[in-house]
Amino acid sequence: MEGELQKVLGRNLRRLRESRGLSQEEFAIEMGYHRTYMGGVERGERNLTLRSVERIAALTGVGALDLLTE
Repeated sequence: MEGELQKVLGRNLRRLRESRGLSQEEFAIEMGYHRTYMGGVERGERNLTLRSVERIAALTGVGALDLLTE
């Protein structure tokens, strides 16, 4: 189960992005990140700090705990 929270976060962000009708690149620009970084986050390849999770939560208007739960 190593990295499971990373994968959950990535799936949740992908669903959020798709629900907004945004491409990965558009979403990354909106969030202030590079598209390859956001791609890695969505694939669960990035090990985010809690500060990064809080920032993403604030930018998306979703609670940090909501990003980390199925």
